[in-house]
Amino acid sequence: MSGSGGGPRMAEVAEHVYAYLQPDGGWCLNNAGLIVSPGRSVLIDTAATEARTRALKEAVARTTPEAPRFVVNTHAHGDHTFGNRFFADRALVVAHEGARDEMALAGLHLTGLWPEVPWGEVRVELPGLTFRDRLPLRLGEVRAELIHPGTAHTAGDTVVWLPQQRVLFTGDVVMSGATPFCLTGSVSGSLAAVEELRALGPRTVVPGHGPVGGPELLDATAGYLRLVQRLAAEGAAAGLTPLEAAQEADLGPYAELLDSERLVPNLHRAYAEAAGAAPGHPLDVDGMFREMVEFHGGLPACAA
Repeated sequence: MSGSGGGPRMAEVAEHVYAYLQPDGGWCLNNAGLIVSPGRSVLIDTAATEARTRALKEAVARTTPEAPRFVVNTHAHGDHTFGNRFFADRALVVAHEGARDEMALAGLHLTGLWPEVPWGEVRVELPGLTFRDRLPLRLGEVRAELIHPGTAHTAGDTVVWLPQQRVLFTGDVVMSGATPFCLTGSVSGSLAAVEELRALGPRTVVPGHGPVGGPELLDATAGYLRLVQRLAAEGAAAGLTPLEAAQEADLGPYAELLDSERLVPNLHRAYAEAAGAAPGHPLDVDGMFREMVEFHGGLPACAA
């Protein structure tokens, strides 16, 4: 099932389960999800800007008369959470406790990175309910499980697993056609998370960005991350900095992924972890972002 081309759309991926896709899945063009059950619809993530969130809200209303009772944030980043406020009058926002902490700390920082984006009247709407490891949601006959797979894309990731439908919403732990990103997370932790997700046995995988797919998206994510670890080992052995290693890297089959500049912070993470740093160990996030911009030759485009 493809999400490439055209504008945002709601696609049914299983009975009463939908993916809201925003092509092309690059910076700030995230996916969302919708689970429909009589009286208890659940929205998975919102969008980056007011206009994009209002379009999402209209798509939800066209799909079901039931306004979402819950909004699940898969992680803290603003492209998935800045629209919370436009649903919070009817919905309880749910996230991992680490995501809530990161949202409170980051605030609207993302808007300052791309000031030309028409963000609209966004604000930080913090989750009202948090969990640590797992949280089941009963939605009539539909059962959803919120699972924290450890530190992966961030320290506060949540995936949403529908065991009856075998549909998995991964947030940005898995992306499709876009480069994985461990700026505040972990390369090794992401690999461990992918194996945990694989063990669930999903048939349909809705990534945080890009087209819907199946288990092959897990394979592609793991393959890229293992390449990052190999490039880090080779770069460190050659005395290269992460930026230098990125500039010399041959990404092979992953060269066509969107947002390839994310290789730089990914290598910083892999270098640190190879030296013994724990997943999610604090690094200089602003410095990594500056090097990413240098690698790209300017600020990456954000189409939000």
